[in-house]
Amino acid sequence: MTSPLLTLAIPTWNRAGFLAANLAQIESELSGVAPGLVEVIVSDNCSPDETPEVVRDAAARGLPVRYVRNERNLGWALNFAQAFDLARGKYVLLLGDDDLFVDGALRLVVERLCAREYGVVIMRPFGFDEDFRAENPGGVGRERIFSDPNAFLIATSRCFTLTSACVINKALLGEVDSHLFSTSNLAAFHLMLRAALAGRENLYLDKYLMASKRQNSFSYDYSEVFVGELWNILDSHVQWGLRPETIRTIERDKLLSYYPFYLLDLRLSRRGDLRVTFDNFARRFRDRWLFRLWLAPTITLPRPLAIVWGGLTTCVGRVLGGDLRRGLKFALSRAARILGRRRQPLPQ
Repeated sequence: MTSPLLTLAIPTWNRAGFLAANLAQIESELSGVAPGLVEVIVSDNCSPDETPEVVRDAAARGLPVRYVRNERNLGWALNFAQAFDLARGKYVLLLGDDDLFVDGALRLVVERLCAREYGVVIMRPFGFDEDFRAENPGGVGRERIFSDPNAFLIATSRCFTLTSACVINKALLGEVDSHLFSTSNLAAFHLMLRAALAGRENLYLDKYLMASKRQNSFSYDYSEVFVGELWNILDSHVQWGLRPETIRTIERDKLLSYYPFYLLDLRLSRRGDLRVTFDNFARRFRDRWLFRLWLAPTITLPRPLAIVWGGLTTCVGRVLGGDLRRGLKFALSRAARILGRRRQPLPQ
């Protein structure tokens, strides 16, 4: 059998409803793609819900899906590694079971992969709560080809940790054992970095093409993963060609425009341990003024003042980071949903 160009590998566990929506959208997207170019794999971590029935129904409708069901729950990282290893495509997208292609996105990605070889292709994602079409920020966007992988990683640093946004050239990773990263909460991030640094060119599709279900997993401490683990992984890739000055630039961008929203969300939701969060940030950024003056007040101030300061830094950071459109769409969608609930008649 001829190998496919692209594998959509979906690790899943106990989220049949999300998986059903994901597969239905993939089915719709494949109607615009030539047969045989894309394969779909579902790697099921022994789900106790209706996941087998969901996959069976999708296959009965004609979706070219390969289903692997583990005899036991391997843990999410090993299941991700298994899904990656099972892929027969030259390129692999490890797709979250609750994330969705924007209409037309898969066809666009396949067209670009047919036309040229890349180490990594990254799609710009956006978060959604209920309706990914209505909550799409829109805009035309642009496509940017990078011959310098360091410049590519700087340009995509706001979204390069989202597995569902990254199409990885597996053919460049023949010597890389995906299971080496199975103890990390950012297992696929290692693979993305290695492929991006090995590729002659990388592509950033700077338009909203991937809809990511917002705040749908809280099985980890945010600061331990996206402060502690993230920078350790980046530091470890200096030996593969990642420049120290690139890491420094990415640090600045994340301190300014990425972290403020998540710290604001931490205070609004009352999730997490503030002391642990402060220590994780301080361990890396203690001497950086952007941490001490820009981020730390959102962690250390009394909650009402922290929310005000966090809201201010989030708004300014979104504007400076080029995410004003996405932020406004999020605010408008959330406001419309709240107003809609308030207007619903009370049950008799």
